[in-house]
Amino acid sequence: MLLIYTHKISKRFSYTMKHVFTRILGIDVSFTNTVEDFIKHSGPKITYSKQPLQNEFFIRSNSLLFEQGIDDIDIKIEDWDGLPCFFEAGERSNIPFDIFSATFYLLSRYEEYLPHVKDELGRFPVKESLAYQQNFLQLPVVDLWAQRFLGILKKRFPEIERKKRTYKFTSIINVTTSHCFAYRGFVRTLGGIFLDLGKFKLLRLLKRVAVWINPKKDPYNNFSYLMEIHKQFKCKTMFFFQFADYSRHDKNVSIYKNKFQYLIKSVADYSVVSLSASYSSSLNNSVLKEEKNRLANLINRPVNYSRMRYNRVNIPQTYRNLVETEFTDDYTMGYTHEIGFRAGTCTPFYFYDINLEIQQPIKVHPFAVCDYSFLKHKKQQQVFEKLDFIYRQVKEVHGDFNIVFSNELLGSNNRLKWLELYKAILKRYYV
Repeated sequence: MLLIYTHKISKRFSYTMKHVFTRILGIDVSFTNTVEDFIKHSGPKITYSKQPLQNEFFIRSNSLLFEQGIDDIDIKIEDWDGLPCFFEAGERSNIPFDIFSATFYLLSRYEEYLPHVKDELGRFPVKESLAYQQNFLQLPVVDLWAQRFLGILKKRFPEIERKKRTYKFTSIINVTTSHCFAYRGFVRTLGGIFLDLGKFKLLRLLKRVAVWINPKKDPYNNFSYLMEIHKQFKCKTMFFFQFADYSRHDKNVSIYKNKFQYLIKSVADYSVVSLSASYSSSLNNSVLKEEKNRLANLINRPVNYSRMRYNRVNIPQTYRNLVETEFTDDYTMGYTHEIGFRAGTCTPFYFYDINLEIQQPIKVHPFAVCDYSFLKHKKQQQVFEKLDFIYRQVKEVHGDFNIVFSNELLGSNNRLKWLELYKAILKRYYV
């Protein structure tokens, strides 16, 4: 058992220590603010405070884990043998920065509480993030810091025991539009025809008519093919279906269509199925509850996992709403158009609500890649050059490599052949 001494055992302190030591490093840890207990402890021990007590392993603390509320922090990026870091700790510290305060800053999404201009969909812009501005967005720095810290710690305490983690790959299929043309109803189909004619999209019009005659030809209807691929590679896959009423931002097939309901139930027989929450539900929690209950009743099992429309996470309200609606896990933490680690980690973590100063009972599963970030590339090789780098980083720290694919892109065929790309990605990264 590793013992950590600090002058004050705050909620932020306990939250961060449990994440770094228990979830990332697999080390049992306990805390004390009593000097006598710390001195008597014969096993591995660390002091985390402003000054060391004796000649023990010491990390000089920043004040962040002992504060309350939000402050505008001036952050200076330093270099730790090739790894970016911040919150410099000084020469007496056994590592040159406060790894715990830096971890809390990223996991809590501290910067998203600070004043910023949201994008047109009400999202935190990636270009406002510290990681993007300082060029470490594509590094799971929290996990890389922890791994290097472990190496230093084991030199001092070779007897430390830990539970080793294993690399995990998860394919997340986001189904906000299950069919492009099929099962749309007469009025919506007629409106689509006139829209295609008005914009001279004659090829799209021909496809629409063909699907009207034979719904099986819908370009988005690739679910049977996806199931076959998943059986072949035996990778973990999750489907998030939107099951919402029609609105400006939510235009899926009607939830009352029997064939749409049958599709969801048939997918649920072979894979995890959960809720891709509508844009409307992010504005009204009663709508979110209704969508959750409808889907649970349809598939006859609890719906515990969520994804928000457009990866729209409004810190901290989104997670408060999800907790109130009794979701246990969320898979929205990431950026749509940029590859990287929004919270600086590839390890699931519990959300810490800074305004309330509590750990909320919802686990956040960050994703590193959304397929919309591939739109800027013309060839598969360009995509793999980006993904190979991310894969190596995650594999090195035995983390979780989560990739989000949208049903719309998988059913399209513009610059990239998306289904071919999807299969190639699974084959390359699932183990």
